[in-house]
Amino acid sequence: MQTLTSGKDLLFLLVLKVGLAASMAALLARSATFRKVLYTEMRNSEEKMQLLLFMAPTLVVGVFLRLVGYRFADLTLEGAFLLGILGGSVAGSIGGAIVSLPAFFFHEWLATPMAVLAGALGGLIRAILPNHEAIWNFGPFLFLGIPRWMFRVARNVRVAWEMVPLAAVIALELGRIALSHASFGRPAKPNWLFVLDTPSWWTLALVVLTTVMAVAVPIKIWNNTRIEAKLKQHEDLLLNARMTALASQINPHFLFNTLNTVSSLIRYNPDLARGVLLKLSSILRRLLRKQENFVPLREELGFIDDYLDIEVARFGPDKLQISKELDEDTLEAYVPCMLLQPIVENSIKHGLAPKVGGGEICIRTARRDGRLLIEVEDNGLGMPPERISALEGDGVAKGIGISNVHERLRVLYGDDFRFDIHSVEGKGTFVRIDVPDLVPVLESSS
Repeated sequence: MQTLTSGKDLLFLLVLKVGLAASMAALLARSATFRKVLYTEMRNSEEKMQLLLFMAPTLVVGVFLRLVGYRFADLTLEGAFLLGILGGSVAGSIGGAIVSLPAFFFHEWLATPMAVLAGALGGLIRAILPNHEAIWNFGPFLFLGIPRWMFRVARNVRVAWEMVPLAAVIALELGRIALSHASFGRPAKPNWLFVLDTPSWWTLALVVLTTVMAVAVPIKIWNNTRIEAKLKQHEDLLLNARMTALASQINPHFLFNTLNTVSSLIRYNPDLARGVLLKLSSILRRLLRKQENFVPLREELGFIDDYLDIEVARFGPDKLQISKELDEDTLEAYVPCMLLQPIVENSIKHGLAPKVGGGEICIRTARRDGRLLIEVEDNGLGMPPERISALEGDGVAKGIGISNVHERLRVLYGDDFRFDIHSVEGKGTFVRIDVPDLVPVLESSS
């Protein structure tokens, strides 16, 4: 037992102890492995062991610091309870025993039983809670809800399960203080358990508050990180849902136009129509695959080749000519799937099809300063400025094709992209897409 000389010492200890608990929680939360284990509600034995290996060494260091004079550093009781309420009774009991070993070897014989009890009690509370989410409601200011909890109990409405961990922490600290004062029939009280002396009721209240805060603050920090992770997960799900919705708009639009091409060819050239149907089947196989947000540019260009073969068969090789200027280094770069088809289709439908004598489409790719540049240029009829504004959109674009591409780029890249359309009536249209080069990112994550 160690006595504090003044209330100022006790307040200083309160701040240091809670600060140490918060620092430990924030440090552990920086590890992706720890976050993954922490936020898995149903943990297997390996994950419980990982949780133990992350928390126990830090707590052991705190006990050693206390033994050399830094009284605020001992978080044995709090750490064992956290291990129990997060990992279960086994993890809590084993963790409590490990953390208390330095104190036990310094003849604090009751340190290990007390720590094991705290870990087991934390695990028991985890087991009896009907919803494990109640664990994360244990915050620094939960005690402010005690009057409301007492009112609910009096009215017999329901049990406030979030109060159970709070009551357990208070009971553990009061029990530890009472146990340290027991003499066990000896004339002198042995120094078998470390505890701060509490000569008055208000110092007792501050010590108990210290213990509550040292448990509640880490849970609050981890819960905030957990909420951020869930929000990120929900954002990813929303992104996938929006991309699926946008792709579902493109695919029927593209299929409808392609089937019109096939129907027109059947009338006068069945053999050519058969070849177009083979190309169409290849396209449909790609469209019916599991939808991916990103594909290699090589695969996207292969898709465009099949589409252009159909269009060349429709218009004739003399009226529709295709040229490519591709940087070989760009072919493995990842781009949004179905990125180029609406742009090429727009060039053919609005630029080249109405033009007497047809024209040419040129596709260029290049890498520049960590960016991927894709250009599609035609020498068709061009577009008036008001149509360009409608195609670029701002969320109110008319039609599906180009405006859909713009929206998908905005969803996937945020503000980190450029989508420029330049057109001169009677001379043609030029489209440039400037996006981040994603090859290094996707390779490093695979």
